[in-house]
Order: sequence, then C-alpha cells, then structure tokens
Amino acid sequence: MKIGIDVLGGDFAPDANIAGAILAKKELPKEVVIVLIGDQETILSGLSALDENPEGYEIVHAPDVIEMTDHPTRALTQKPNSSIAVGFQLLAKGEIKAFASTGNTGAMMIGSMFVINTIPGVIRPCITSTLPSINGSQSIILDVGSNADCKPDVLHQFAVLGSLYSKRVYGNDNPRVAILSIGEEESKGNIVTLAAHKLIAASDDINFIGNIEGRDLFSGKADVVVCDGFTGNIVLKQAEGMYELMRKRGIEDEFFDRFNYENYGGTPILGVKGNVIIGHGISNDIAVKNMILHAHEVAISGLTSSINEAFN
Repeated sequence: MKIGIDVLGGDFAPDANIAGAILAKKELPKEVVIVLIGDQETILSGLSALDENPEGYEIVHAPDVIEMTDHPTRALTQKPNSSIAVGFQLLAKGEIKAFASTGNTGAMMIGSMFVINTIPGVIRPCITSTLPSINGSQSIILDVGSNADCKPDVLHQFAVLGSLYSKRVYGNDNPRVAILSIGEEESKGNIVTLAAHKLIAASDDINFIGNIEGRDLFSGKADVVVCDGFTGNIVLKQAEGMYELMRKRGIEDEFFDRFNYENYGGTPILGVKGNVIIGHGISNDIAVKNMILHAHEVAISGLTSSINEAFN
C-alpha cells in the first residue's frame, strides 16, 4: 500500500511534513510505502538533514505550491504541477491508496469533489472532528466547516456518513447518533434540525438517540454528533481555544490534554471516491505523523467502499 503526503502544504512545510513522515514510517507496517509529493530537491535535502535514507520512500516531483491564500478552484487548474494537484492525480489513477495534506483546505475539497469525484447519491461531502469523552472514549462531530448551510436531507446524510465512519474506523458496532440542538426534546431546535430529526428518526440503518445539547458534547452520550458546518466549526474552534487557554495558564489535566489536535492529525473527507485526509494548517511533525497513521487506518478500513455501498 502507498500513502501520499503533500510535503509542501501547511504553515511549517516542508520541515514538519518530512519529519512527520519519518516518524510515521517507524510505526507503519513495513509493506506501507510513504510517497513524498513535492519539490524533489527540497525533499532530498530535508531527508538528508535528518539523516534519513531516501531509498525508504517514493518521491514524486511536484515543484509548485498552492498557497493558503490561493483561490481553491483556480489554483488546481493554474498550478497542475503543485503538490496538491499531483497528489490527486496519483490518487485518481490508483497509484496511491490515500492522499493527505495540511495545505489549502479549499483546494483539497475541490480536488476531492472534481478530480476524485463525489460518490453518487451523496449531496455534499463533509469533514469531521474528534470529540474526546470524559469516560475515555471518543466521539465524532460532522460537519465542522465545509458546509456552513445545510438542508435537512444533508444532515440526514451526515448521520449516515458519520455512522459508517464510526463503525469502520473506530470499531463501534452500533454507534449512537445524535443531532446537536438547543434542547434534548424532540420539539426543540430550528426549522432545519426539527426536519432533520424526523428524517433521521425514520431511518432503520441509524441508531438515532435524538438531540444532544452543547453541554453534553464531551460526556460520551453519543458516538456521532450531527450539525451544520457553521455550528460544528464554532464547536471545534472553541474546544481548541479552551485547550490553548489552559496551556497558557499552566493547567495540566489528562482529559483536557486529549483536546490537543496533534493527537488526531487529520480527518477524512467523507462522501468522495477516494481516501483523502485533511490536516490542520498549523500541524507540527507529531500532528503530521498522526495524520499519516490515520490515513492508513482509513485506507485499510474499507470506509470508502462501505459508503459507496450504502448510497448505491
């Protein structure tokens, strides 16, 4: 199996990505090959600086960079030799099993939808984030930013996608699915969540437990929490902000340490025909390592095939 990584994406590229790949290689099975996608000279120089033998990797030359400020749609067409564009070309051809990047999130979404393509039946692909629970488990929340406005049928599909992700990757046989709302009662919520509640409750394939309030996000009550990307992104950024505040105040706690994004590395784009993993733009080498390890988990889980079967 080959896993491709965008070496040039992210705030600390290429150093963090190369160092993260080296760390990941030590933990991955020997048959897994990491494909480093970026400027060849830069990659070789980075490996040499860390006393790493380049023969342990596959290097694909892609000298251009899609910057964080570039327009996602135009960048993919105007920079065909960029690390992100080349990564998607390799994934589309089946030359790599998964593609991971901490670069331009918009370009990763556009590439996923229009190079790899959306799975037929999926209205809108989405991204997730991990919610550590006080009982030691972890839940997932979706969407967390790619779809700010959602209709009820889209939230219903998020419930299906999240449930499959929880089953295949996290090993939950019958994941509990909830809608994030302003009250636990079925009658609480806005027009969208009320309508979505009826759709999800009528689905035989989803273990729907109803609404969940914001105060219970980290309680472990639900394995999958469904919301629109606007709400989900606020939840995600608030959790990150609280973790940073605690660090600045010198507060150490085993539970809150699990809010550190480095532990999770990246998240898959759910609903597209390939294994695409997006990492945080500020990822360091530890986060990149965990992003690559999660890309491997997603690839071997058969998640994409399961989603395709569910929607077709």
